[in-house]
Amino acid sequence: MLAGIIGHQRPKRFLDRALTGGRLPHAYLFTGPEGIGKATVAKALAASLFCRDGVEAVPCGHCPSCRQFASGNHPDYIHIVPDGAAIKIDQIREIKRQLAFAPLSARTRIILIEEAQTMRREAGNSLLKILEEPPPDNLFLVVASDAQPILPTIVSRCQVLSFSPLTREEAVQVILAHAPETGRERAALLARITEGAPGQALAMKDGQCLEIFSQIITALTKKECPASSLIEEVLYLAEGMAAAREELGLVFDLLKMLCKELSVALLTGRDISLLAAREAKERERLRERWNLPQLSDKIHAIDRARQALARNCNRALVCEVLLLDLLLDPVPDSHPRHK
Repeated sequence: MLAGIIGHQRPKRFLDRALTGGRLPHAYLFTGPEGIGKATVAKALAASLFCRDGVEAVPCGHCPSCRQFASGNHPDYIHIVPDGAAIKIDQIREIKRQLAFAPLSARTRIILIEEAQTMRREAGNSLLKILEEPPPDNLFLVVASDAQPILPTIVSRCQVLSFSPLTREEAVQVILAHAPETGRERAALLARITEGAPGQALAMKDGQCLEIFSQIITALTKKECPASSLIEEVLYLAEGMAAAREELGLVFDLLKMLCKELSVALLTGRDISLLAAREAKERERLRERWNLPQLSDKIHAIDRARQALARNCNRALVCEVLLLDLLLDPVPDSHPRHK
């Protein structure tokens, strides 16, 4: 059933046993970090249940039911995602209306609810009423990145399956399978940034954060230049960072990750894997820029910038202050490893 899905071995084995043994409950709750593949597994389970000609619970992909599901037009498949910022009560009422009728063509109707943690309370109460007395021949697949906001009574009426982030190599495989043009080096960087969440990586692969991070590295590895030129560069970079909106947090993550890697590099002589794609002379110049106490100060500066952002401080000003802290720091005269 799920052989084509990378990672998640434990949940896949559990679902395979339930499917082949005919022991499916009326509702599953898939929980785990955003973008790790929970909904992908849910859709694969639905495909297996809908298929008419598959062997040993493996969907054939060719029967009318498989083709309907692949096109998003299966009459017994209900897919709910947030309407704007949240799942609303009208969406749950529409589920209830459809559940008044038996499945049209499949043995089991599938109701997939994604980002269930966004359900408003009235929507949650409405869903709870359905789950308390579930109509026969219906399977709810409830997917949430955080089970905490979901009503405990809903959680108690579902079979809960926890999903963990993929390994970096598994995440790289998923990224390259969906976007081979990304290239292995960039895919590895994305997998590392998103901590094994390829869905997040694919969403940001064409975004601004990697480009902004690269521009900051270029500025950090430049040879000494007049302070006026640096100020001009700070203002330019800060404007781009502030415009990145939701990706700004990822830029902060990358900068903090870099400082930690530099600290390890100074202590062990290890290379900076985060900058593997850049020239060796740039990596060496960055290794020599700060000593360990200065790197600790940079990490604190990044944390302060993140806290200021959380307090809704002016984004451009937050970025300017952080970049000034990073770029105007004096360069040590000798190799910091020996200080």
